[in-house]
Amino acid sequence: MKAFEILLLVSLIVCAVSVAVIRDLLTSIIIFMSYSLIMCVIWVLLQSPDLAITEAAVGAGVTSILFFVTLKKIRAIRKEEDQDEQA
Repeated sequence: MKAFEILLLVSLIVCAVSVAVIRDLLTSIIIFMSYSLIMCVIWVLLQSPDLAITEAAVGAGVTSILFFVTLKKIRAIRKEEDQDEQA
């Protein structure tokens, strides 16, 4: 169990650094979602299920959806049609 906790903490640090370093916005959002899910598991291990549910709902759910909608609105995620026309 101790090894699993260490693995989660190392994964959390890797996700945090990766989000700050990666330049691709879509990849950064996906890594942010995984950061939130890892935090959710850590909250469960700390026997705090209310925080785990909140982290899963807000961190991985609502916030990520808002980021995806924002990227779509600023056209950072292009439609497949636009990519086919450029090719």
